[in-house]
Amino acid sequence: MCLPAIIFFLVFSYGPLPGSYVAFTNYNYRDGIFGSPFVGFKNFEFLIKSGQLWLLTKNTILYNVAFIVLGNILQIALAIMLNEIRMKYFKKVSQAIMFLPYFISVVLIGVIAFNLLNYDTGAINALLERSGGDPIKFYSIAGLWPVIIVLFQLWQSTGYGSIVYFAAIMGIDNTMFEAAAVDGASAWQRIRYIILPSLKPTFIILLLFALGGIMRGNFGLFWNLVGNNAALYQTTDIIETSVYRMIMSQNNFTMSTAVGLYQSLFGFALVMLCNWIVRRMNPDYALF
Repeated sequence: MCLPAIIFFLVFSYGPLPGSYVAFTNYNYRDGIFGSPFVGFKNFEFLIKSGQLWLLTKNTILYNVAFIVLGNILQIALAIMLNEIRMKYFKKVSQAIMFLPYFISVVLIGVIAFNLLNYDTGAINALLERSGGDPIKFYSIAGLWPVIIVLFQLWQSTGYGSIVYFAAIMGIDNTMFEAAAVDGASAWQRIRYIILPSLKPTFIILLLFALGGIMRGNFGLFWNLVGNNAALYQTTDIIETSVYRMIMSQNNFTMSTAVGLYQSLFGFALVMLCNWIVRRMNPDYALF
């Protein structure tokens, strides 16, 4: 049963690893990957001196930190609220509605955002004009987009992400809730002293998994919301979108590979560091 997964990672994760050598060469099609002139760390040096690498790293990390922190808080809150609902039919309908955004294509999300934020025909500007206000040029104001992107990400992923926490709550021993009820514990006290401590192992494991991808942005969401809009690069450009532009518009394989290799090594080091910290604090919660 594990064979398909093993083959997948061998082909798509380990097979391309030798191609990382491109990051240390001045690549050209005639000589190929291993025949191109070796330039050492010059590609990385250029990225660092240009300031582009710092901007991409900062944006990618800050967005992912917001996604992880706010996402987990909302997912836990949503799972607890679903658990407190006593009407089974209403609970099932609520779950179905909250899961729906996860299955919506990011292309459609981009269309929804455009119809909301467009300067000429967007719904938000139409409401502002009818209220006597001035329309806002959303696609020209870079400072607004961190909030917009985070809101769309949370809207799409929170409902589906709460499944794990809801399942963890369902796995809590009912005798604990019965004992709390006998002792006269309120709903908030049950949440504080039973549910939240029981969710701690699940939260830590999910946090470690999320930190492993903290250097990997949601390319589909960013590209379909922002596109190739240079006016918004300062606050919306992440590693994936930059690499995509380097390859598609500049055919710059060396720089894009250098950025991708840096991204992978940074993420690996971060996972190892966080796992080491967790293992020192409580070995039962560590991944390995």
